[in-house]
Amino acid sequence: MRRLALALALVLSPLVAPAQDRAETLADIRAQLSQLGGELAGLRSELVSTGAVARSGGADMLARMEVLELELMRLTGRTEELELRVARIVSDGENRLGDLEFRIVELEGGDVSSLTTPPPLGGGATVATPAAPKPQTAVGEQADFDRARAVLGQGDFRTAENLFAAHAAAWPSGPLTGEVLFLRGEALEGLGDTATAARSYLESFSGYPDGPRAAEALFRLGRALGRLGQTHEACLTLGEVSARYPGHAMQAEADTERMALACP
Repeated sequence: MRRLALALALVLSPLVAPAQDRAETLADIRAQLSQLGGELAGLRSELVSTGAVARSGGADMLARMEVLELELMRLTGRTEELELRVARIVSDGENRLGDLEFRIVELEGGDVSSLTTPPPLGGGATVATPAAPKPQTAVGEQADFDRARAVLGQGDFRTAENLFAAHAAAWPSGPLTGEVLFLRGEALEGLGDTATAARSYLESFSGYPDGPRAAEALFRLGRALGRLGQTHEACLTLGEVSARYPGHAMQAEADTERMALACP
């Protein structure tokens, strides 16, 4: 319990002190990421060793662990945001230096055509990263997915859940896995297993945060947490929908759900 309290304190501290959050440096956030990752790993070990997930209080501890994982993703996003901001500042500085050199040469009557591109600030070289090739489905992967989706469409939630679970186990990193985990969550909701559905939505979102189902998976996760009585965690999760996917159709759904939960 002491470890859980410390982990939750790490989760809630950015909400209590927003001014400090704005002043965080990249080093601070990376340190928090490391500490939070360690606490989360410890909590997972504790859940496995004590068998807490199988007991009546398992849903509560599982929901809290999901909040830790969401906070881990938030900090990762914050790190990327700061790195992009630094890159924009560097780019703007390079542009201003180039403009200043042009004006100086022009005022002195020099040949502006002789100007060369100045080296990047910091001495680094800009290297274009080639686009990653689109992943291909393995033999049988698409056919199995289509079969499971058809069964789900027929309302056979138990068979569909088994098929989606088997698909995710067979192709854990396949191009269809994000969709598979999302649809497995739908099947589990159809069976009334909200806690396990929430876990499947979390896996879909965290494994494929840029996938076509990411925003909806995050919304479904927040809604499921609300139905499990985890109102505070649900409000945090639903608030992430608009923060991470502004303008997405799920933003309105998340806002409506937050109003129903009377989120602050």
